[in-house]
Amino acid sequence: MFTDPWLNRWLPLVQERAGLGPVLEIGCGHGDDTAVLAGVGLKVHAFDLSSVAAGIAKLRVPTAVVECRDVREPFPEVASELGVIVASLSIHYFSWTETQALIARIRSTLRPGGIFLCRLNSDQDHNFGASGHPEIEPNFFMVKGEPKRFFNEAAITSLFAQGWNTLSLEHFVTKKYVRSKALWEVVLERADA
Repeated sequence: MFTDPWLNRWLPLVQERAGLGPVLEIGCGHGDDTAVLAGVGLKVHAFDLSSVAAGIAKLRVPTAVVECRDVREPFPEVASELGVIVASLSIHYFSWTETQALIARIRSTLRPGGIFLCRLNSDQDHNFGASGHPEIEPNFFMVKGEPKRFFNEAAITSLFAQGWNTLSLEHFVTKKYVRSKALWEVVLERADA
């Protein structure tokens, strides 16, 4: 695996919106983004479904609070009126209805003006399952026994149509996973209404 410093360009905005409060990281994996966030002095509360990944992140970033938790469970108690939530390639395992409910919950956890930075699997991500697998529902496939959702721009626009201001929506290819991975990088602000 290679480094993927996608958060670096957003750090000034993240620091501004987080203020003195914690940043919630959903699906922290081995703590790559956790380390970047903590490295600039932010308080980070991160979680991952994998106890192994959470354990590694905890060792890598001892200043962060890291726990093993399913995103479908209630968020940690600290997750209220937050300024920043980060979720990099971690919210694509669900049906469209579950995905919509998760995004609504993320929005309700942010204060007005709070930001959500996420990266989503692209429907162009053929190296990692966007084609050639049994389809569960549109753009949602069973990939090697695991459900995975792949997004196009229309789906992203629909998902964040209500209650969000889109600050950035860009398509990228990363080499973090050795083979090219196509993804969307989305930065959103919770609208007041």
